[in-house]
Parts: sequence; structure tokens; C-alpha cells
Amino acid sequence: MTLQAQSIASPEAAKPGPQSPAARTKFLLEGPVFATLLRLAAPNVLNFLAFVGVITFDGFFLGRIGTDALAGASLAFPWIMLVLQTTNSGMGAGVSSAVARALGANKRERADDLVFHAFLLALALGAIFSTIMLVAAPFIFGWMGGRGMMLTDALSYANVALGGAVCITVLNLLGNAVRGTGNMSLHAGVLVGCVVAHIAMSPALIFGWGPIPALGPAGAGWGLVIPFAVGSLIMLAYLRSSRSIVRLSFRGRVPRWEMFADILKVGVPGLINTAITNLSVVLLTGIAGQFGPEAAIGYAMGARLEYIMQPIAFGFGTAIVAMVGTNWGARQYDRARRIAWTGTATIAVVCGTLGLIVALQPSLWLGLFSDNAEVERIGALYLRVVGPVYVCFGLGFGLFFVSQGLGRGAAAMSANAVRLIVSAGAGLAVVHWLGLGIPGFFSAVAAGFALYAILLVWTVFRVEPPDRSGASAS
Repeated sequence: MTLQAQSIASPEAAKPGPQSPAARTKFLLEGPVFATLLRLAAPNVLNFLAFVGVITFDGFFLGRIGTDALAGASLAFPWIMLVLQTTNSGMGAGVSSAVARALGANKRERADDLVFHAFLLALALGAIFSTIMLVAAPFIFGWMGGRGMMLTDALSYANVALGGAVCITVLNLLGNAVRGTGNMSLHAGVLVGCVVAHIAMSPALIFGWGPIPALGPAGAGWGLVIPFAVGSLIMLAYLRSSRSIVRLSFRGRVPRWEMFADILKVGVPGLINTAITNLSVVLLTGIAGQFGPEAAIGYAMGARLEYIMQPIAFGFGTAIVAMVGTNWGARQYDRARRIAWTGTATIAVVCGTLGLIVALQPSLWLGLFSDNAEVERIGALYLRVVGPVYVCFGLGFGLFFVSQGLGRGAAAMSANAVRLIVSAGAGLAVVHWLGLGIPGFFSAVAAGFALYAILLVWTVFRVEPPDRSGASAS
């Protein structure tokens, strides 16, 4: 019985023994490596670039209210991106990896069970994110420098956007279950639709339109939550339909730790890794601020480019997770490694090229955000020092997704934690003891990226197939 036939048959009708993989799974197992990566990555890159639209257009619209609203939004942006990215590529990659490995091993019933557990995790994560941020945001934003109206506007925006975090977590975790089957287009299309709706709705909600009152920064939050709620319903409907390779079913399902563990062993390190990436921007902005507000803003404007490169890395990365996970589960270890290094090299080349461009012409990027001469000077210095090292940023990100596809996310998390410790520790040393100034601080950030790549190259080279005899037999 094929997987497609089994998807509409009752569990009792399913016969034991090997089953033919679904067409998409065969594509992951047999398609040309680079062409398959490009085909799977294209909708994902569009998907994550849509997230960039949230950052860019929210900043553009809120900047029209005033400086306090724009500055307040800058405090909230890293935390909103934290929720988006930890569920889309952190815990989400854990879901995608687990489903891909189950399908690669022809365990369809297990894949369906994993989807059910992913839904439960989405509800739990949404509640956790909302509770923590609603309670802690006033203190966190205050530590980041929020005062007066700036803090008020930040809380107005974040309380709505993060209070509705469950809409984001459900959409992203269920979307990653679909990605694990090799269907990258559905989740990408829904997310792009959500962001387009957000961009269309936000001006009316922020400034008011007809009977709609002007909600100010809170309007941008509602413009995010409402489309994502609709997107979550679309994803639920798809996974409950016969069109999906894997199904979200509640009948006869009970929570089982084994299923949670299969997701969490990759998802938790991935979530923490993504959190470290976002929190590093928060922490390093605070350290840069010790040189003055212009230094903090200049660093933040330069580092915001990393939020542009992340969509490219995540777009290819989600394809890497599905392809590596499926081939590793099918014991095609050599092919899995070939996919891993091909995908990683692609990400590194793209990020490295962008880094060199902005290092040579910083104004191409910085001119979009500020006309303050001192801010532009410091931002340009950051890009000239760190830009050439963005190839390491891309290399590290690529190998992070390889680790997830192999079911070994803890090493990637540890490497990123070391990067943050080195960057922040050296940065603090520059500020308080070495007297190397802003160039020294930026050099510490660059060194952190280089170390991150070195550690992950070493980690991936050390991974051995769990069943060498199976590899040779295949």
C-alpha cells in the first residue's frame, strides 16, 4: 500500500511491512542534490523574506508617528523575531526533522503521531511566550534603554503582538510538519499571505481609516496577530484534509513522551540556538550603548543586515533539514553528507557576497535607515569590520541546519552559545579594560562569528552513521 493510499485508509486497513514512500519523499531521496535544494529553498526564501517585510514596514509606518514610536518598536523587534524564528526554524526544525526521518523510514503512523504532538507543543509554546513577555517586557525594555513615551510605545506594540503569540506558534509548527514531507510551498505561501495582509492592514490600524480608530503602535501588533490567526486556521484545515501526506488527528491520540522527545531533541537546541542568535543582538546593542547612543544605534542598524541574511540561510536551511533528515533516516548516509555540504556552501557564498558588498559600500544599507552622520559612521565601521566575516555567519547557519537534520542539535546550540560568550565577553573587556574602543568591540563580534563556523565544521565532521552496515547495504 502506498503512503498516499494509506493516508485515506483506516489504520486497521494498513498492512504491516515496508511501504513505498510518497512521491515527495522519493524526490528527497532520489532527486539531483543541488536542483532539489534550489527547488525546495525557493519558497522558503520568499517565506523568510516576508518576515523582513514585517521589520521594514513596521519600522517605516511607526517612524511616521514619531521618534519614540520608532525607537520603541526597535526594542520590541528582536522579541517578535524571536517568536517568529524559534518556532519557524528552531522548534519548527525539530518538527520538520522528526517528520522527515519518520517518513524516510516508511513509518507513516509515527509521522501522524508527531503532527499531533507538534500541535500540543505549539499551544504550550504560545502560552509560555505570551506569559513571559507580558510579565517581563517592562523590565526588559527598560534595561534596553526604554524610557517615557519610548517605553510606552514599545509596550503598546509588544503586548498585542506577543500576547497573541499562539497564532504564530501554531502556524509555524504545523507548517514545519508539512515541510517535513517535502512540501515547502504551502507554509511559505500562507506566511507570505499573512505578511502581505499585515502590510495592508497595519496603516489603517495604526493611523485610523474610516470607522477604524487610530490605535498607534498597538495597531501594528493587531496587524500581525489577525493574519497569523487566519493562517493558523488554514494550516489546521489542510492537515485535517486528505490532501496532506501527514494528518492531524485527535481520535485515539494521547500525549506520549517518546514523541515529544523525538521533536525536542532537535527542537530544544534549535529553539535555544535561535534565541541565542536574537538575544545576542539585544546584549551586544547594550554593550555598544556604553559608547553612547549613536554607537548603539549604529551597531543596531549594521547588525539589522543579519536579519536580512537569516531569511536566506533559513530558506535553504529548512530544505537541508528535510533532505538530510529523510536521507539519514533512509540510511543514505553519503547522499545526506553531500546534501549537507552543498547546502552549507551555498548559504556561505551568498552571505559572504552580501557581506563584501556592504563592506565596500556601507551606504547602500545604512542610507535606508538614518541620515545622522555619526550613526552612519559607526554603522559603516561595523560593516567594514564584520561584513567580510559574514561568510562564517553563513557557514555556521548552514551547519546548524545540517545538525538538526542529523538529529543532533545540541552541538549547534553549544557552538552558538560559545560565539555569544566570546563576542560579549571580549566586547565587555574592550569597553572596561583594554581601551580598544568601538573598532575593538566590532572585532570581537567578528571573532565570534569565525569561532562559530570553526566549531560547527568540527562537529559535523565528527558525526558517524549509526548503522554502517545499513549504509553499505543500501
